[in-house]
Amino acid sequence: MSTAPGKPAPTRDELRAHLVRTMIAGDVATPRQNNLLHYRRMAAGHPYYQFGLELKPSWTERTVLEMMVERCGVSPDPGHIYGDDTIDPDITIATLEAMGDRIGLAARRREDVVVATGHPATLTPLYQGVARALEGAGCRVLTPAGGWTYEIETGYGGSDLRRLVYAEPGVAMLEGEDGRTHHTHDPHPMEAMLRELADSVSERSSEAKPDIWPDLAIADHGWAGAAGQAGIDTVGFADCNDPALFAGAAEGKIEVVVPLDDGISAHHYAPLTAYILDRAGLAPSG
Repeated sequence: MSTAPGKPAPTRDELRAHLVRTMIAGDVATPRQNNLLHYRRMAAGHPYYQFGLELKPSWTERTVLEMMVERCGVSPDPGHIYGDDTIDPDITIATLEAMGDRIGLAARRREDVVVATGHPATLTPLYQGVARALEGAGCRVLTPAGGWTYEIETGYGGSDLRRLVYAEPGVAMLEGEDGRTHHTHDPHPMEAMLRELADSVSERSSEAKPDIWPDLAIADHGWAGAAGQAGIDTVGFADCNDPALFAGAAEGKIEVVVPLDDGISAHHYAPLTAYILDRAGLAPSG
């Protein structure tokens, strides 16, 4: 199914069927062995798999798997080592509704919001739709640290430059020296955004608080992890091989995590966008 601007949001049953048909949820194409490897590395405290969150050291591969069964719907069978894994579409829908509720609250309060993605090739239109709706409701979509750069290692001793850029109306992402947007797990860009905002301290403020600070972050990967770690209300998306945000939700640092395959063709997420906005009371009229 497709949902064009101005079209009604799908019903819950229609959305569930769409999620399963497109493999956004249900039987997904994420290898089980990749999931288990990531669970093991997150539990071991590997920074790349913690997404900028300072997680409790008590996680083990077993407890991560148990948590992912509960919060994502992966197979509970510890003997399932090879093949593809699963995401429970009913959990996806329930968390989409919770995300919509929090976004609707932001709209009613006219909150300041940051929006960012580590999956620009697939999730950008979804984020843009939400950001435009919030902006139309009177929220301020913040765009700090535009143009900030840092180097990443590319292997074999090489490096590449990454630049923080924004897609209209304010979706943060990374661009490479080749001018293309790039996938990232890094928390560093969100940390740079928050540093710039934290440096904006009013001289009149006796409490030395930032003049502008996000009330809500809508993000994924390290962008979401860094925001949640900073104490910002954070809602976002995560695949079944990215346990850190789910662990952050279990620890109370992330408000909502929607489980989904985050590498599906961008147009397949349009019904999700419509469902979120309808739930938030921001569905376009007409």
